[in-house]
Amino acid sequence: MTDTDVQAPKIEFPCADYPIKVIGEAGEGFHEMVIEVIQRHAPDFDVSGLTARDSRTGRFLSVQVRILATGPEQLQAIHLDLKATGRVHMVL
Repeated sequence: MTDTDVQAPKIEFPCADYPIKVIGEAGEGFHEMVIEVIQRHAPDFDVSGLTARDSRTGRFLSVQVRILATGPEQLQAIHLDLKATGRVHMVL
């Protein structure tokens, strides 16, 4: 088996409890901005499931949410909108 034979696991949609981690510079309103973007694409998103964690130095903030993912188009749109804010460094 070569490296090219290994494939990423396929996601079956809809996918409940799909995790999205958003990493950006800590600052005023970062949580709210993430929530606003996620709710735009996943209106049934439950904010109570949001978790946040500061980096060791406090410079960065990691926000994790779980959504009902409806398809790759939705996930791509979330990624693009988060990156377009200019406040997000990574979306995992």
